[in-house]
Amino acid sequence: MAQENVTIFEAAFLIDGLFIRVDILEKKGNNIQLIEVKAKSIKADEHDSFLNKKGQLNNGWTPYLYDVAFQKYVIQKCHPNWHIKAYLMLANKSAISTVDGLNQFFRISKKADLRTGIIKRDGLKLEDLGDPLVTKISVEEEINLIQSTNPIDENKSFEELLNYFKNHYQDDIKIFTEIGKQCKTCEFHTEPTDAEKSGFHECWGEQLKANISSINKPKVYEVSGMRKSDKLIAEGKYFMEEILENDIDITPVAGKISPTERQWIQIEKVQLNDTTPFFELDGLRDELDSWKFPLNFIDFETSAVAIPFTKGRKPYEQLAFQYSHHIVYEDGRIEHASEYLNTQIGVFPNFDFIRALKASLEVNAGSIFRYHAHENTIVNAIYKQLLASEEPDKDELITFIKSISHNTGNSAENWCGDRDMIDLWKVVKDYYYDPYTNGSNSIKAVLPAVLFSSNFLQNKYQKPLSEINATSKNFEDVHVFLKLENGKPISPYKLLPPLFDGWDAEALDNAITEIEGISDGGAALTAYGKLQFEEVNLQERKAIEAGLLKYCELDTLAMVMIYEYFKEVTS
Repeated sequence: MAQENVTIFEAAFLIDGLFIRVDILEKKGNNIQLIEVKAKSIKADEHDSFLNKKGQLNNGWTPYLYDVAFQKYVIQKCHPNWHIKAYLMLANKSAISTVDGLNQFFRISKKADLRTGIIKRDGLKLEDLGDPLVTKISVEEEINLIQSTNPIDENKSFEELLNYFKNHYQDDIKIFTEIGKQCKTCEFHTEPTDAEKSGFHECWGEQLKANISSINKPKVYEVSGMRKSDKLIAEGKYFMEEILENDIDITPVAGKISPTERQWIQIEKVQLNDTTPFFELDGLRDELDSWKFPLNFIDFETSAVAIPFTKGRKPYEQLAFQYSHHIVYEDGRIEHASEYLNTQIGVFPNFDFIRALKASLEVNAGSIFRYHAHENTIVNAIYKQLLASEEPDKDELITFIKSISHNTGNSAENWCGDRDMIDLWKVVKDYYYDPYTNGSNSIKAVLPAVLFSSNFLQNKYQKPLSEINATSKNFEDVHVFLKLENGKPISPYKLLPPLFDGWDAEALDNAITEIEGISDGGAALTAYGKLQFEEVNLQERKAIEAGLLKYCELDTLAMVMIYEYFKEVTS
């Protein structure tokens, strides 16, 4: 620090009990650049300010800006004569990578102490990285606002807020936080045991003067889509059992379960201790009757990484590397009709992906199903990538995309295709509620619920694959998709085999991907990212690819199971 000009990473400053470490400190005499690095991204060419039109902080950026404001405050107290300018260093979604395989220069590795390490390619030079993918954004205006007005607490100045935190920390005094909807994401929530305490239960117990068992009751903020939870809590209503029907303002919708009706159904079933599912049967029956056989169920696996795998791509640009496609025929026959997986290193998969999807879905003219908005969002992203491409069949592919989708809000064009994908998630929301899901509509919550309720599904899927009138591209004929434990279904995702099943100790020691299994979308995109490194040997690569194929196939089979349940209850 005594040098006239120096750049220091994680420079440390301590004064009056306030301690910080700066990601990057660039010192040129008394002129200081304080640079805080974040994985968040912006489009640098479109960025103006992190303040909204009213001159207030953009909520999504508030924690990061307060972080930098605190750092600048501490440095300035240490060195009053320094001229400090504060910046955020962010991924630039407007930048384009000029280097293939840039990701392979930096491999993430877990250290023995469970910290994350980075293994850098030997001999790496700055010029090897090509054009920068990050951008440095001045946040001086935002920091001045924070330090002058402290917008998150109008009753304290910024300096008073820091002293408040400092004194509580030094004296080990717990900061009182009033009960509110933020409790839903409390990081100290765990079931208390002899070995550890649940900060959530301690906090609620002290404020409500209640015991642990009474705190475990369903909360008002756990009602699906409940926006009035803070209002109800302010009225002294903390649990669903305390909510009255007139608290909800129920607005019916003909033939469907409206959002407010759904909320009251959830609350009422809690209050009556009713664990049975609810259906809007006539509406569901009409919905199923509108579908055209054969039915096509599709699921995508995608990735959006900060460091593009190939040149010509942008940070956090969508990559579609896998799909699965099940067909259900009118006679009940189920066919795992097609699939696509591209894990080839250094290959941008999206255009081959959409070509393969086109070939898969054009084998019939039946209805197409997705679960939630993801698949529609992805084909919209590929549509934009095609527009900017020179692919010889781009017009044909764009026409196909428009035929199976509708435009998202930020598209230049408006369209809704003749075979626009039907959202099974919306069908669930409109016609079905099951207390077993605890208000969640995710497929990982809905699937166990329908398996628990359906005798048909239990009888069918406890049998081996060879006996259920279904085909598979990845599971053996003896595989069983459903097992019961104490009368409750074990999620089929938990029955997926481990990736390296049967490997000997030496082979396991040589594996570098540190992936044990693939049972959710996060694990799938992580696996794809690992396969973009040349160090992964062929045996490990094949095991991970097999795991990806099984997981994605199960996603579309899960959709089929939900359809079969709806068919059962409407028959």
